[in-house]
Amino acid sequence: MDDSSLIWDDGALVTIDQRELPHEVRELRLSTVDQVIDAIKTLAIRGAPAIGIAGAFGVVIATGAHTTDGVVDVARAEADAARIAEARPTAVNLAWAVRRVLPEIPLGADAVLAEAQAMLAEDGRVNRAAATHAADLVQRLCPDRPLRVLTHCNTGRLATTAYGTAIGAMRVLSERGAIENVLVDETRPLLQGARLTAWELAEAGIPHRLTIDSAAAWAMATGQVDCVLVGADRVSANGDVANKIGTYGLAIAANHHGIPFIVVAPESTRDPKMATGADIVVEQRAAAEVTGFGGVTTAPVGTEVFNPAFDVTPAELVTAVVTELGVVYGANAEGAAIADIARELYGRGWMPGTAGNISVRTGDTAVITGSGLSKGELTGADMVTVRVADSAPTPNQRRKPSAETTIHTAVYRTTGAAAVVHIHPPYATAAVTRSGSLDAPTILRITDYELIKGLLAKQPDGTYPTVLDLPVFPNWPEVARIGADIEAYLLENPTAAPVLAIAGHGITTWADNLSQARDRAECLEALCELVVRTGRRQAFTARNPNEILEIGLTS
Repeated sequence: MDDSSLIWDDGALVTIDQRELPHEVRELRLSTVDQVIDAIKTLAIRGAPAIGIAGAFGVVIATGAHTTDGVVDVARAEADAARIAEARPTAVNLAWAVRRVLPEIPLGADAVLAEAQAMLAEDGRVNRAAATHAADLVQRLCPDRPLRVLTHCNTGRLATTAYGTAIGAMRVLSERGAIENVLVDETRPLLQGARLTAWELAEAGIPHRLTIDSAAAWAMATGQVDCVLVGADRVSANGDVANKIGTYGLAIAANHHGIPFIVVAPESTRDPKMATGADIVVEQRAAAEVTGFGGVTTAPVGTEVFNPAFDVTPAELVTAVVTELGVVYGANAEGAAIADIARELYGRGWMPGTAGNISVRTGDTAVITGSGLSKGELTGADMVTVRVADSAPTPNQRRKPSAETTIHTAVYRTTGAAAVVHIHPPYATAAVTRSGSLDAPTILRITDYELIKGLLAKQPDGTYPTVLDLPVFPNWPEVARIGADIEAYLLENPTAAPVLAIAGHGITTWADNLSQARDRAECLEALCELVVRTGRRQAFTARNPNEILEIGLTS
């Protein structure tokens, strides 16, 4: 077989029977839906990404089996697809993959096959990207030394379809000469670390040692572990991670010893519809796996057993979750996202030099750009965590927060915003400067443009407002005073548009996420460009919303 653990061959799915490793590399040929389901249930095929792709090929088989004279019995094929999706409930990838190929069933088995093969090719690219991002993160967190890595379960090409996730990261690190040794947990159930991970690491030429699961914490305590790399079967919306049983204990030990605990998984493993890990169904496995081993009974007859296949690690114990998109939770995930958008806006001239600032709320705190830094060179490490309640930085910060922090925290305290963007685009800055005042808040009114609906919510009658009243605050030398003005205004106007401006000092927008906050800033800049360029008598200013006075934004 080639480097892929799954191959489609003349109407059948061909793979390695993982139950027989490491003693025998036995080919398993699956040509019926029941065979695919049995292979997934018995762990002949295992690993969240791998069972997902296998499930997709199972739907190919189901579609072919229910096709007569070129006509697909869609209902029966979909029923088989549902059985495949239910074969294992904890890993989200299986249901995800089956859903992805379902629309192709009416078009025939060849159409389903084309999509499944596209997913197979995609998986290898995704794994390599995620592995590279994870290796980069590990080397940032543990620089300038050969690494002692601890891993749990199996996350290589057997668990995916090619290259691997956490093992993929170890392969990248090994290629860079950055691995001293990998400590491999044997991993219950079925000793997947001992049988599979040790086999794959030997195959890749990566130095490793095998250990019992219960020795991992002691290895950390005695300085034998620099970081922990594991995979995942499901990641909930809040960053909780379901993975092979024993992962939670590793995370607790790593947290206690200050060791980075990094999860590497494809985006398909993230489940945004599942709010927290408390909702994840954890599979229970057979009692015989605990009461004996290798056919030999080791416990008294009749002993009751608790044998979960997985556990759920709370997000607060996870240093980072890394996918093909990069760091998506923890370990400066918010900072990395902020830096990406800041560099983009810098390139457009909207955050020139050190001007402008961006933040993301993280519960009772917010992550914000540091002070005095060029926005064109920001990295995720250039952020500061501040308290929303009083704008003060939390302890042990490397940098000072942006001078405009009080503006951001005022927005967070008075709205449901999750992200704030403050920038200096030319047309909006010009418009609000002309309409602003040195000593009192004013209102800049913009009317009739279609773009206004990008900033205002739909009205009860289903239409969008046609008037935007943009508050423009004086640019007080004391930034805290600007923040106080903004907080007072938003408390008095709870339904105000999610935009504001500071005379001579740019615009601020906010939203439920960072991308949406950026989009609103772009929308407001486009509106102001229309006002300035067209010369329409459309922009007004006033000391309060009840006293709207025309100003000269005309040609």
